[in-house]
Amino acid sequence: MEKLRRLTKPVSHLVVFGLLALSLHLPAANAALVGTEAVINAAQAQQSRERLVSTLNRDDVKTQLMAHGVDPAQVQTRLDSLTDEEVQTLAAKMDQLPAGGDGLGLLVFIFVVLLITDILGFTNIFPFVKHPKR
Repeated sequence: MEKLRRLTKPVSHLVVFGLLALSLHLPAANAALVGTEAVINAAQAQQSRERLVSTLNRDDVKTQLMAHGVDPAQVQTRLDSLTDEEVQTLAAKMDQLPAGGDGLGLLVFIFVVLLITDILGFTNIFPFVKHPKR
């Protein structure tokens, strides 16, 4: 019996020390409610983003972008960097365009968005935009 107590005492100290060490390093869990409006906005933004990607992946749109000197890969990169509000604004602008195909308005809008991000320094696509030296 004495032999068992001598073996269990260091093991129990090790277990207590381990539990104490684990409890000190784990952060407390925080829970919060997610509102219905936030979930709906996120779903709408995802749908708008998918619609924009499918539109920009069409062959005729890629051809027009390349004709204007814009690389489709850079367009995809910039589209990925847009916020949800910007994506929804762009999708709403696409909804206002005529269905028959005034694609020039869409291309001008995309050009303006790309130009603004280039002026703000997020990208470096257009050679005529002067960037400050960093």
